[in-house]
Amino acid sequence: MSRRPQQLPAVHEAWLPREHALYRPRHSGRQRTALICALAFFVTPTLLWVFGARPAEIENHSLKSFPSISDGWGLVTDLPEWATDQLIFRSGAIQAADGISRALFGEAAPLDQGGAPKSGPLPGSPPPPAGEQPPVGPGGPTNGDAGFRQVVEGSDGWLYYGQDAEAKCSPTRNIGETVGQLAKLRDAVESSGRQFVLVVAPDKTTMVPQHLPSSYPGKDCVTSNTPELWRRIVGEAGAVDLQPYLNDAQRKMNRPIYPPNDSHWSDEGAIVLSRQVAEAIRPGVTRLWQTPLSGDYTIDADLPPLLGKRAPKTNTKFELRPDGVEDRTAEPVEGMEQPQRRTQRPLPGMVTKKTLLYGDSFVKVSSRYLTAAFSDVTMLAYHNQRNSTADAVKAFADSEVVVLEVVERGVAAGNLPFLQDGFIDSVRTQLAARPIR
Repeated sequence: MSRRPQQLPAVHEAWLPREHALYRPRHSGRQRTALICALAFFVTPTLLWVFGARPAEIENHSLKSFPSISDGWGLVTDLPEWATDQLIFRSGAIQAADGISRALFGEAAPLDQGGAPKSGPLPGSPPPPAGEQPPVGPGGPTNGDAGFRQVVEGSDGWLYYGQDAEAKCSPTRNIGETVGQLAKLRDAVESSGRQFVLVVAPDKTTMVPQHLPSSYPGKDCVTSNTPELWRRIVGEAGAVDLQPYLNDAQRKMNRPIYPPNDSHWSDEGAIVLSRQVAEAIRPGVTRLWQTPLSGDYTIDADLPPLLGKRAPKTNTKFELRPDGVEDRTAEPVEGMEQPQRRTQRPLPGMVTKKTLLYGDSFVKVSSRYLTAAFSDVTMLAYHNQRNSTADAVKAFADSEVVVLEVVERGVAAGNLPFLQDGFIDSVRTQLAARPIR
């Protein structure tokens, strides 16, 4: 009987003698380096988290939560955004990149390019409706990829919201169409016996142009389109023109009414809005108003986060005494996604009609003083992800006065939900069924 040749046990090629022809090292030097880097990349954030380090919110949105398995493919597509938000030293990396860019090239790092922002200064500048694409001009698509910036850096540290210019260069509707739709909405409200007030909050680029750079994306559009916009929105659409009152306030303040690093006006602008809206509803109602100083407060500015930074702004706070005696200011509303109703005992100097303030972030930042001007007021955002058309139409029908506030860049862009024919038709139908006589 022949003996079978002895077979050695199977051995991984890395365990063979180095002289063996089949020897292969388990990990080469490059592999070891890659493994060490991967280990450091994934383990270091975990160790930092264990020792108390946490990622910070450096943009105008909450940190992305871990996607749920119920999101379907969203579990996969949302992971990159979640991972980005969880990087603990992200703000430091952004600042380092900006510092290197300024030192080597003399300009800020282009951190704010690449299309429409996912975050920004509250809902003062709504994105285009779903499915719509930005218009294509002679040089191609006029969006952020074509050179528009989310933030325009001016002189002396001043920052401007880039959407102010982009809205005038690539509107969804031209100003003539927007004015026509606003006229239809006004008629739908007023034909039911209700009062309609349209007020437009000027862009910072309109009110404080002296700190704009000599050249920036969209400058030609801003220069040529702004005068016509205001001529038509005031002369044809009947909007309350806040510009002369804001300019008067600036002269009295001896400084601009917009902070250097924020897209919204200061409290003085909020008082101008409150006063002019009240006067438009009931002329002479504010003759007793007194607005003494109440102190200063500091909050985060809304433009630095678009550059990956954080910075404060300090505003002066005031009282608002409608009757000249009793202060009726209140804490600003936290959110306007759902109707926010405020009622109080009426005083001389207050509008007593049930009023809807249908607006954007300028209503929100002015709500401390708007509340003081009305005995019964409801505030609702026209652009958000929660409220439905039915909720908005019901708020119109529940009111005696409808105040529509919209920021200038919203008018310029024309992508406003209340300009849709479907919305206007719903308002007309519902208000006609509940007329005020």
